[in-house]
Amino acid sequence: MSEERATTRARAWALTRADGVVMGFTDHDGDLVFEGVTFRADTGMTARALVQATGLSVDNTEAAGALRDGGLTEADIGAGRYDGAALVIWEVDWTDVSDRRVLFRGALGEITRAGGAFQAELRGLTEPLNRSGGRVFGALCPAVLGDGPCRFDLTTPGFVAEAALLAVQEDGAVLHLPPLEAFAPGWFAEGRVLFADGLASGLVGFVRRDEPGAGVDGARRITLWSAPGAVPLAGNALQITAGCDKRFVTCRVKFANQVNFQGFPHVPGDDWLLAVPRVDGPNEGGRRP
Repeated sequence: MSEERATTRARAWALTRADGVVMGFTDHDGDLVFEGVTFRADTGMTARALVQATGLSVDNTEAAGALRDGGLTEADIGAGRYDGAALVIWEVDWTDVSDRRVLFRGALGEITRAGGAFQAELRGLTEPLNRSGGRVFGALCPAVLGDGPCRFDLTTPGFVAEAALLAVQEDGAVLHLPPLEAFAPGWFAEGRVLFADGLASGLVGFVRRDEPGAGVDGARRITLWSAPGAVPLAGNALQITAGCDKRFVTCRVKFANQVNFQGFPHVPGDDWLLAVPRVDGPNEGGRRP
């Protein structure tokens, strides 16, 4: 960007949520359009100076703005729709948007909100390098049902059900579904629920208990580990997936997928590690006869 245009510089943010929604913001006093995105000027967005360094140091900054119905809303932030959203920040000449450069690429971190405004931490591309890595060797499977290591096909009949909510309790933490008689009791425990429409559309909940006949008027009661960020309503559609408790016997009996089990079911447990020599049995520490 040429220095003689320093007085016509503005910043623009392109925010891409996990559900594919793309939103644009700018601190200029008029909308800007480029990269197929309209960057709105009426959002009150501001940003602190970027802190960038060479090497593996994490680039970081903060963005702040007003919560408005047309921009980022408090309901969407509370629902977690912006958690981990990808972010690109440009410095752009508002008289010629083709004259621009990327200042920052990364993702949204912690978001705090108060008094009708929000403040978001921005995390650079090197942030994942600060996370601990490696594989845990344990009896339980570390894979997620249906992911690459698991390889189980969730489109297999009998493992996914679609239904409409009959009733909701505790802000959506307790869901009442039709009986779904084709599925055994507890079939969906440790599974997940994807809300298909309504205020909670696109949000995911994880199933704690699955109790057929325990709901209102004999409904199937599904209890989630926590309520979704937005409250679903009776009549809303959802998709519920069979649960996996990560044990080898479940992988073999319920899913017939033992060949892809990623855990180590025969690894010694705590009882074996704490075992001590005994004189009243074969574990006496000496050679067996």
